[in-house]
Amino acid sequence: MVELVFKDECYAIVGACMEVHKELGPGFLEAIYQEALAVELEMRGIPFEREAPLKVHYKGRLLNKEYFADFLCYGKIIIECKSVKSLVPDHEAQLFNYLKATKLGFGLLVNFGEPSLHYKRVACTQYFGTAGEG
Repeated sequence: MVELVFKDECYAIVGACMEVHKELGPGFLEAIYQEALAVELEMRGIPFEREAPLKVHYKGRLLNKEYFADFLCYGKIIIECKSVKSLVPDHEAQLFNYLKATKLGFGLLVNFGEPSLHYKRVACTQYFGTAGEG
């Protein structure tokens, strides 16, 4: 049996997301869910940074362009929020690029736009367990 990575942290984050979805339901803009999730994370004492800047390096050089994650929780889990009818491969690719850029290696893709909350664990095993640069 494979042990889940960051099991307890993900359980706490997903629980907060479920509460937001239960309260609001589908149909709101992504920004509304992000704001509500920030409130819920704070209420639950889950450490997070909203719109966390993600530095990108190329051959050891820091690039001027940076990504912004919807949330960085526990200093190690990137949360990408969506409010769409269903997730598509491009959504997962976006999060995967964030993971490669930061070398954090793990994130959650969360969709509030469906009748039931949908989330996906995304790992970039190439970088899993290493600290992000910068």
